[in-house]
Amino acid sequence: MTSTIEPQGVATTAPRGALRRPADLARNIDVSGLVDTEGGLLDRVIFTDDDLYRQELRRVFAPSWLFLAHTDQFHKPGDFFTTYMGEDPVIVTLDRERRIRAYLNSCRHRGARVCRADFGTTRNFTCTYHGWSYNLDGSLVSVPNKDGYPDSFEAGQWGLVEVPHVETYHGLIFGTWNPEPVPLRESLGDMAWYMDAMLDHDEEGTVVVGGVHKWVLEGNWKLAAEQFATDWYHVNMSHASALMVLSPSGKKPKDEVVHRTGRQYSDANGNGAGFPVHPKNRFDAQTVHKWMDYDALRARLGEARVEGPLTNGHATVFPNFSYLPVNGSIRIWHPKGPDKMEVWAWTIVDRSMPEEVREAQRLYNLRTFGPSGIFEQDDGENWSEVQAISNGFITNGVALNYQMGMGTEREDGRHPGKTSELYSDAAGRAFYGRWRELMNTPAWHEARHENRHEARQENRQEPGHENRHEAARHEENK
Repeated sequence: MTSTIEPQGVATTAPRGALRRPADLARNIDVSGLVDTEGGLLDRVIFTDDDLYRQELRRVFAPSWLFLAHTDQFHKPGDFFTTYMGEDPVIVTLDRERRIRAYLNSCRHRGARVCRADFGTTRNFTCTYHGWSYNLDGSLVSVPNKDGYPDSFEAGQWGLVEVPHVETYHGLIFGTWNPEPVPLRESLGDMAWYMDAMLDHDEEGTVVVGGVHKWVLEGNWKLAAEQFATDWYHVNMSHASALMVLSPSGKKPKDEVVHRTGRQYSDANGNGAGFPVHPKNRFDAQTVHKWMDYDALRARLGEARVEGPLTNGHATVFPNFSYLPVNGSIRIWHPKGPDKMEVWAWTIVDRSMPEEVREAQRLYNLRTFGPSGIFEQDDGENWSEVQAISNGFITNGVALNYQMGMGTEREDGRHPGKTSELYSDAAGRAFYGRWRELMNTPAWHEARHENRHEARQENRQEPGHENRHEAARHEENK
């Protein structure tokens, strides 16, 4: 259920001529002292500092696999969906050979977006600024007043910048700017086992119902991604009123609901999932619950997944894709500066679900984790509260505690990888450990820059360097 789209190469060429960006524009900060995974402490400056945020875009988002869209959003050539990778706008589309491809949504002429619609179908992408037009394969096909350009102008060099690697996993489309990434399935590792509990109920896969809901929250994107990876702890306190509403006759929730036991998965790649474990785990929407064939699910997925991550639970695929199996919610936390995020959320259901069951799941998701959902509003309030006071001088210097569950991580023999207790910060510690690792590791684009810098230094020291420099510049401009 994993597919790979080979990089096309044509649209990724980006001539730079004599341009040389000063290295000082991208000053990198050593973040080793900001995350203490062994002691379970975190410096909250990682939620507020603008330089750290810019470094995240370079070193966390640029090299990582990022969620783009669902395959059900693309049915015929020219179907497109616009989204973001970090803060980079991208177009995801189905080309004429029915391959899913993704491009930077920026004209190569003056940089405006070439597609301003959220989704739709088109034959090409045309910039409304000066009219440069691009085919579905990213190539530049129309340039008004082309005769005004010098003979050296080659349209083939000025196609849309293409995301070099796009892969899918059970209907979820991910992309990365890294030219030589670890394959998506390998990057997911054991996390795929937990994802399958939501995505692989039957051979027909999943589809999207109800479109994409979008809303803006005050708060750093990591606050949301971290919570969905690691935090069942907040449920009984933050969502007390919501649990009361969902309880029969407005009574308080049953004790076995309040004091659930379960497991929390975490790994070195920053992925995390938490879920109650109970033999009678079930879907919350009654219509969905009655339709589900739990015996068939046990036969396909195994007892451990059905009694655990199949229904109630939470999960994050590092860095910013999260999901909730019980209501079919998948979402992305788009960063919009150190103190703001934009949430995009889909409802996905099994393709085999009848229409009335799909509708029941869609409505349940909206009422709980939609923009005005009874659970979603509680979460947004928490994140904005944390962010609102984090800029204070004293407040910003006070360490945060991530020590719950320390020492409980183990291989339990039932769930893949290492798991801890349900009430634990284990996945949070792993999430920030991965963040620290990437923030302190030069990304692929930095290695390329360093190689060029070393080559120029070498050329300056050897006789005849002028000719070699010109030859290298010519080769770079191809």
